[in-house]
Amino acid sequence: MTLWFVFALMTVAAIFAVLLPLGRSGRAQKQGSEVAVYKDQLAEVERDLAAGLIAAPEAEAARVEISRRLLAAAGTEAAQTPTSSLKWRRAAAVLALAGLPLVAVGVYMPLGSPRLQDFPLAQRERGSGSGMAQSLENLVVQVEQHLEKNPTDGRGWNVLAPVLQRLGRFDDAVRAYRNSLTYNGESAERRSDLGEAIAAAANGVVTAEAKGEFERAHALNADDPKANYFLGLAAEQDGRKDDAANIWRALLAKAPEDAPWRSLVQSSLARVGGGTMPALSDETLAASRDMNEGDRNAMVRGMVERLATRLKQNGDDVEGWLRLVRAYLVMGDRDKAVGASGDARQAVANDAARLRQLNEGLKTLGLDG
Repeated sequence: MTLWFVFALMTVAAIFAVLLPLGRSGRAQKQGSEVAVYKDQLAEVERDLAAGLIAAPEAEAARVEISRRLLAAAGTEAAQTPTSSLKWRRAAAVLALAGLPLVAVGVYMPLGSPRLQDFPLAQRERGSGSGMAQSLENLVVQVEQHLEKNPTDGRGWNVLAPVLQRLGRFDDAVRAYRNSLTYNGESAERRSDLGEAIAAAANGVVTAEAKGEFERAHALNADDPKANYFLGLAAEQDGRKDDAANIWRALLAKAPEDAPWRSLVQSSLARVGGGTMPALSDETLAASRDMNEGDRNAMVRGMVERLATRLKQNGDDVEGWLRLVRAYLVMGDRDKAVGASGDARQAVANDAARLRQLNEGLKTLGLDG
């Protein structure tokens, strides 16, 4: 209310500053007009004559000339005098002073919202986010309308399908991926995307139909990461954890170190127990094939202990710490995994980048506490 009161005072002051001259009298101006000057000159002639400073004929000649000029000036000012009077000017000023606020209120009441509550920043940000979502949905509608008129536009289906999947419209995404395959041709990526959409529509279950799409993708490209991951997931859901672990180990063995999906596969491998051993290099796996179960487990534990010893001497190796924690989880020794995660955090506590990388990796392994 205080702010609005200040605004009202400022408005009144501005109106007075503009309209005050309209209410002033014109007397001052008249006093300085040519008529007043000539009248003063006539009076001065009379004073000079009385004082004997000028003769009577000269005084008479001066009176005639000044009177002529006085009459001419009086006629000119009469013609230039505005028709409006002081009374009307003051009436206009009062009308403007009262009318402007009334007009402003009259415009604001039907268009404004005087009772609208405060709109906090958080709500405005949420409103902005919802507006962006609405804009995305409008774009999707436009693309869908375009594809209704041009159903053979393979590029359009290729663009639309992943957007529909992100919006949670899985059935529509499946249809879009099928059309993308029809009009763009076969590819491992498109088959994998279709399989993923079918699994998403089934609440994450890799159905027989979805598995068939992943198998087709694998036949087109045996190294397709999405196809291999979901084939491992299908094996896990079927209860074949060893098969799932083998699929995911092979996928990790070929994965680039900076692959964005690497942590997902690692956590999945830890979830199934990794068979009876943690993820090892191809050379180590080849050397262990001829061992019996006991010797193989002993070899793995020996490797894990050596890794733990090395990390105590050089604790800057974040990937090494994550391998150690994952190995303990795979072997079913969660207490040692928790202890190793604590040691790892202490080792890299002074390096913010390494600590962040470590915490992200531990989170994928289910040790983010």
